[in-house]
Amino acid sequence: MDINAIIKRIVNIITKPKDEWEVIKNDSITIADMYVKYAIFVAAIPAVAGLIGNLLIGRRVFGIWVRIPFGNAMAWMITMYVLSLASVFLLGFIIDALAPSFGSKKDMVASMKIAIYSSTAAWVAGALYVIPVLAILALLGGLYSLYLLYTGIIGIKDPPKDKATGYFIVTM
Repeated sequence: MDINAIIKRIVNIITKPKDEWEVIKNDSITIADMYVKYAIFVAAIPAVAGLIGNLLIGRRVFGIWVRIPFGNAMAWMITMYVLSLASVFLLGFIIDALAPSFGSKKDMVASMKIAIYSSTAAWVAGALYVIPVLAILALLGGLYSLYLLYTGIIGIKDPPKDKATGYFIVTM
């Protein structure tokens, strides 16, 4: 994926998720390619934005704005980035492990598609970490990512209608 394809995927998954899940479902892509060509770039948005915000503006501590030292800000960024990528892998594993219990077939690639691409809204909203006061608004991206997770489970794993909501809830 080049930068234009990444931007197109981001825009499409956020603005018309049901259509984009159909496209994603038919993509023949490996888990490694999803990480290397998409996730490592999009997951970097909140990490880099947080680094910038911590260095330029800082954090509010007892009512006083304190800039975070460079080493601490870098450690925060690296930790956030690694945990973000690891949690997406764990989510994909959970989606796949639960599939038979909810009338879907196990398919790790399909499960990772859901985990990675449903995280897009949260990652993009993480750009708000540039201004730490606005970071709370990134929660809205996280909530929208839950909607993407739900539509992704329905669109990709295709569980029976009566089990789709349960699959989503247990996955969360």
